[in-house]
Amino acid sequence: MRVKMILPALQEAESPYWRPIKYSLFPPLGLATLAAYFSENDDVEIQDQHIEKLKLDDTPDLVCIQVYVTNAYRAYKIADEYRRRGVYVVMGGLHVTSLPDEAALHADTLILGPGEEAFPRFIKDLREGHPQKRYVASWRSIENIPPVRRDLIKREKYFVPNSLVVSRGCPHHCDFCYKDAFYSEGKSFYTRKVDDALAEIDSLPGRHLYFLDDHLLGNPHFASELFEGMRGMGRVFQSASTVAAVLNGNLIEKAAEAGLRSLFLGFETFSPDNLRSSNKLQNLSKDYVAAVERLHSLGIMINGSFVFGLDHDDKDVFRRTVDWGIEHSITTATFHVLTPYPGTRLFQQMERDGRITSYDWSKYDT
Repeated sequence: MRVKMILPALQEAESPYWRPIKYSLFPPLGLATLAAYFSENDDVEIQDQHIEKLKLDDTPDLVCIQVYVTNAYRAYKIADEYRRRGVYVVMGGLHVTSLPDEAALHADTLILGPGEEAFPRFIKDLREGHPQKRYVASWRSIENIPPVRRDLIKREKYFVPNSLVVSRGCPHHCDFCYKDAFYSEGKSFYTRKVDDALAEIDSLPGRHLYFLDDHLLGNPHFASELFEGMRGMGRVFQSASTVAAVLNGNLIEKAAEAGLRSLFLGFETFSPDNLRSSNKLQNLSKDYVAAVERLHSLGIMINGSFVFGLDHDDKDVFRRTVDWGIEHSITTATFHVLTPYPGTRLFQQMERDGRITSYDWSKYDT
C-alpha cells in the first residue's frame, strides 16, 4: 500500500522566503508515531508543509492528514482534491476530534482522540475492505507501542529534530486548553514505561533534546525515575511544566541534575479571579516569584506563558505583565490572546453567552 501522511501548514507563508520559525522547530511526531503501524511492505511518506512544498499531483492508496484549528481549511482543500481523484482519505487530530461533523464532509474516515489504539484498527479494517467512518479509542496506553518512524523525518529541515513525547495529555483541566478537549474521553494523562523512554533517548544522536509533553513533571513517580535514568547520559533538554510542580518537593532539582536547562512555565495570569474562572486552580495561591527564583538557582531558563483577554483583565494588564517579567529576569515569554478553541469548555461557554464573533478557524491562532 502506498501511503502519504500530511501535516498542512498551521500558517501560510507570505512569500517564498518567509518561514515561521515556530512551526519548523519540531518534526511531526504524531504522524511518525502512527506511521509505525504500517507494515514493512507499505510505502510510507511524511510531508510537512512547514518545511517543504507539498506535492499533490500523485495518487497514493491512502492519504492521512493531521488537522489543527488554523490549518483546517488547508487540510480540507487537500483532502477534497485527493478524494476527487478517488484516493481514500483519513483525518485525525485536535480539530477533527473537536468538530467531527464538520471534518466528516472532507474525509472517508475520522480518527477521534489519540490514535495509538484506534489507528491500527482502521488500517486492519481498510486492508480487509470494510473501513468504518469513525474510530474512537476503546482504551488508552502508550506502553509497548512501536518505535517512532524517525527514518521518515527529514531531520535536517528542523531546528530541534530530537523532540520526543513520553506522556500523553495533562492531569489538569484548564477551560481554555485545546488538549484537554482532545483527551476528554477516558484517561486524560498517561505515560510510557521509563525503560522505553530511556531507550528512545539513548537512540537519538547529539546532546540536545526537547520533550514536547504538555506536563513532563505531571506524574512525579514517572518523572523521578526518568530523571534518575537520564543522569550521566550527558543530555541537555527543554520541557514544559507547572508552577506547582516547580514548587513541590525536589523533582525540579532531579530534572536539573538530569540536564534540564529550559522550562516552558504556564503562569498565564496574576489574577486569582482569572485563575478560578478558567479552572486553572493549580496556580491559585502559588508563589510565582519563588518558582522563578528556584529555577534561576538551578540554572534553568524560563519561557513564561501568559494569556491576555481573560474576563478580569484590564487595560493595564499588558504593561504590568511585561514589567513583572523584566523585574524577575524571565528569559523569554510567550504571550497569547485568549482563544476559545472549538471543543473546549471556554468555547462552549462563550458560544452560550453569544460572545463568539467569528467561526473563521484561520483566525484562531492565539
